[in-house]
Amino acid sequence: MTDAPLPFAEEGAGPAVVLLAEPGEGIGYLAGLAHSVASEDFRVVRIEAGEPHEVLARLDEVGVADAWIGGHGAGGSLARIVARDHHDRVNGIILLGVEDTTGLPEPEGIPVLVIQGADDAVTPPANGDALKAAAPGLVSVVTIDGAGHRFPATHIGETAWAIEDYLDWD
Repeated sequence: MTDAPLPFAEEGAGPAVVLLAEPGEGIGYLAGLAHSVASEDFRVVRIEAGEPHEVLARLDEVGVADAWIGGHGAGGSLARIVARDHHDRVNGIILLGVEDTTGLPEPEGIPVLVIQGADDAVTPPANGDALKAAAPGLVSVVTIDGAGHRFPATHIGETAWAIEDYLDWD
C-alpha cells in the first residue's frame, strides 16, 4: 500500500472509461489512446496500476461512480479484479491484451471487450481467444493485425476505433 494517491489524468466528458496502465509503465503511454477516445464524447481517466482499493479511491476522488474499466496487460488483470469485487461500479471491462489468469474468476454478467495485438508475445492472442471460448455470450474480441504488445501506443487509431465502436452499442 502506498501513502500517495495513484497518478492519474483525465479528459473529455460523457460516459466514463477508465484505463489502468501496465505496472511500471506510468500513464503517459496511454495518452494518445485516451485523447482519441475522449474526442468521441467519453470521459477517459487514466490511472497508474495499484491495488484495487487505491483505484477505487482515485475514482471516488474524481467523481466516477460507475465506468467501463480496463487496462493493458497486468492493468487489465487489475480491472478484472476490480470488476469482480465491485460489480456495482463496473459497466463492462476493456482488456488491452489478456494475461494468462488461469484461476481468476470472471465477474458474472459483465460484458468484456478484448483488444489484442496479433503479434503480441507478452499477452498472446490465444489468451483472449480462450477467454471468449469460456464466455462466448459476454466476450468480444478484436485482433489488430501487425500489432505487438505495445499496441495501445503504437496502433492508437485501431485501438480507439475498437473501443468506440463497441461502446456505441451501450
